[in-house]
Amino acid sequence: MYKKTYFITGGGTGGHIYPAVAVADELIKNKDYNVFYVGNPDNMEYRIAQNKGYQFLPVHVKGMPRKLSLHFIFWAFQLLVAIIKSMYYILKYKPDAIFGTGGYVSAPLLFASNILKKPNYMLHDCDMQPGIVTRKFAPNAKCVSLAFEGALPFIKNNNCTVNGNPLRPEFKKVLKIDAKEKLNLDMEKPVLCVMGGSQGAKSINNSFVEIIKELVQEHGYQIIFQTGQKNYDYITDRLSKIFKHYEKNKNLIVKPYFDDMTTILKASDIVISRAGSLSLSEIFASGIAPILIPYPYAAADHQRKNAKFVEEHNACIYAEDSDIDPNYFLKLLIDLKNNPEKIEELKSNSAKLAKLDALKNIVEQFERI
Repeated sequence: MYKKTYFITGGGTGGHIYPAVAVADELIKNKDYNVFYVGNPDNMEYRIAQNKGYQFLPVHVKGMPRKLSLHFIFWAFQLLVAIIKSMYYILKYKPDAIFGTGGYVSAPLLFASNILKKPNYMLHDCDMQPGIVTRKFAPNAKCVSLAFEGALPFIKNNNCTVNGNPLRPEFKKVLKIDAKEKLNLDMEKPVLCVMGGSQGAKSINNSFVEIIKELVQEHGYQIIFQTGQKNYDYITDRLSKIFKHYEKNKNLIVKPYFDDMTTILKASDIVISRAGSLSLSEIFASGIAPILIPYPYAAADHQRKNAKFVEEHNACIYAEDSDIDPNYFLKLLIDLKNNPEKIEELKSNSAKLAKLDALKNIVEQFERI
C-alpha cells in the first residue's frame, strides 16, 4: 500500500525545533505516512529525533558568517555540499511535501526543493519579524504559516495564514487545579514561575535569587525556578548561603530544567520570562500573567518586538534587561500580590492571545498541499 512521505526540517534553536517536532508528532500518528526529520546531527534536533524514534536524515550546515573571510568560504562550501545531499534525499525518498520552520538548518533542503522544482513545501515562522530563511523561501512556498499577524508585511506570498505556534496537545488538556496538585502546591497561594528558556537567563537569575527568601517567607509566594544548566550551580550555592535549608521548603522548587513545562506553566499564576515566541505561545495557552524581559542580543531584536506586541495588548508587564535588579523584582511582585485584580487582568488578556488550535490547523494545511 502506498504511503505518503513527508520531510520535516528546522533546527539550531528551540524556536525552530519544537514547532517542527509538534507537527512531526502529529503526522506520525497517521500510520499511512513516512516522516523523516532533516537536520544537523550536531544540534539538539538530532537528540530529540533520536529520543522520539524519528527517521533522521543528516545535513551538516551552520549559520552564515557575517564577514567575508576564509570561514565564509568554508561555510559556502559546506552549504553547497548540504544542498547536494538534500537533493539526493529528495530524489531517493520522493517526499510528497516538505514542512520547514526556518533557521539555517532548513536552508539546504529548501534550496534543493527550489532547484529540483519539487516537492511543494510549507513554511512556518514563529517570530514577529520572520527570519531570513523564511523570507528568502516564502515566495515559492505553497503556503506560509505565521505565529503573529505583525509578521505578514515581511512575507511575499499570497497564501499566508496567522495560526499561532503549534504546541503540544497537553496544553489544551491539563487543568490548573490538576497541575497544582501534581506539584503539591497550595491552592490558595500565588505561584510564580521564573524561567529564561532552557538555557536560563543569567541577569534574571542573579537578580531574582537575592529576593527568594523574602518572597517565600514574608509575602506568601510559591516559586518554581528554572535556572538553566549553566547557572544552576551558582544559584544553588548562593541560595544555600542566604536561605538555609531552602531545598526543604515546600514553597520553593529549583531545577536547572523542567521536562514537563506544561504542568509548570499551567500551575503558575505569574511568570518572569524572556520573550522568545515559543515561550510566549506556551504562556498564552496557560493563561498566566507574564513579566517579560526580552533578551537584548536576540537576532534582529526579535524578542523586544515580540514583547512589545504583548504589551500593546495589555497582556504583560514589560521591562528592559538593563532595568532589572533585586529591588525592581521585589517591589513589582509585592505590588502584584497586593493587587490580585491586576494579575487577573493580565491573565485574561494573555489568554486572549492564545491560539489553541494552531497545531491542528497547521497540520491540516500541510496535508492539503
